[in-house]
Amino acid sequence: MPLTGERPALLAGLADHFTRHFGAEPPTRLGLAVSGGGDSRAMLEAAALWAPAAGVALEVACVDHGLRPESGEEAAAVAARAAALGLTAEVLRWEGPAGGNLQAAARAARYRLLADWAARRGLGGVALAHTLDDQAETFLMRLSREAGVDGLAGMAANVTRHGTVFHRPLLTASRAELRAALVEAGHGWVEDPSNDDTRFERVRARRALAALAPLGIGAGTLSEVAAQLSSARAALGLQLADAIGAHVTQEAGDLILAPTLAEEAEETQRRLWAAAFRWIGSSPYPPRRAPLAAAISAAGRGETVTLSGTLVFAAPQGARLTREWKAVAATRARPGEPWDDRWIVTAPETAGAEVRALGQAGLLACGDWRQSGLPRQTLLASPALWRGEELLAAPLAFPGRDADARLSTQFAEWALSD
Repeated sequence: MPLTGERPALLAGLADHFTRHFGAEPPTRLGLAVSGGGDSRAMLEAAALWAPAAGVALEVACVDHGLRPESGEEAAAVAARAAALGLTAEVLRWEGPAGGNLQAAARAARYRLLADWAARRGLGGVALAHTLDDQAETFLMRLSREAGVDGLAGMAANVTRHGTVFHRPLLTASRAELRAALVEAGHGWVEDPSNDDTRFERVRARRALAALAPLGIGAGTLSEVAAQLSSARAALGLQLADAIGAHVTQEAGDLILAPTLAEEAEETQRRLWAAAFRWIGSSPYPPRRAPLAAAISAAGRGETVTLSGTLVFAAPQGARLTREWKAVAATRARPGEPWDDRWIVTAPETAGAEVRALGQAGLLACGDWRQSGLPRQTLLASPALWRGEELLAAPLAFPGRDADARLSTQFAEWALSD
């Protein structure tokens, strides 16, 4: 270990990445997502060097997915190192499914757990330890899926999930740099055996990247290409903003796309539809290109379509997109907390109540719901307040009565800031 008062040169260099990322106005309180692996451990050490001079209070969270017997011990080691640095640490545990795409499920759970932790702790954001190599691997993975400009633009330096801003201050640093900094400072890290398991797509992408090195195609090259595509994405975003203003109407959490949208360039149409499916379906990712194209074509013919938890049907003003009832039939939330990542339901009396979809039973209990002026499909998937099997309130069917439902985001603002 270096002598007290010394600043290991390589860790100090990583700390400079935080300075460049956050600029002159960093959040006063910042969370760090630390797993114990080399990347996040280096982030922890670098952030601890940067934070005092920047006036930032740090907190640490370690998500224990419980997928390996050693995970609990590794999480405890992270908490111990954080404590040694004088930082508050919390272990967030996830009990995930036994089958399916575990990596995808774990990734989604990680964002949710970290966002909930950040909100509970009043943090101004959470830093993730994604690197230049992660950016390049992501590029190759998305290339294999025939991604367009949005996908190939790679990971953004900042992204908002579940109302929390996630920062990637080390996105321009290589994995080798991070490990070299740890070695210089005398710190160890944990190697996850899954990093060598070729059943996982990212491991295969990592090996493909190594194979491309003789052609001069390395992590730096692909990250630069992603940066150029990110600039192109920003230009396309300006066209998207104009199209939303001209062709989109938002009503009760639904979107109505006017027939005049067909007059826009094909890429603008595709981007708007993709954003609409993501917003309605509360999805971090857009539908794949082929299913999306098929859905757009079918909707243009006035057909009813379901995709990504979203229902599209013909309405007098154009194609109406609403949440698919089956996609939220099992979704539960407490009043005042996000339901389906979009709705906040509040009421004067909520003892023993929970937020669930209105559904067919709720609709029957509503009486003359047609007075709301909303389609049946919209109301079925709308948030309602229940106590057991008793319907307490249906805010979209009867606005202003007993409960209120508001959207946590508006489509135009969300689509243009995403």
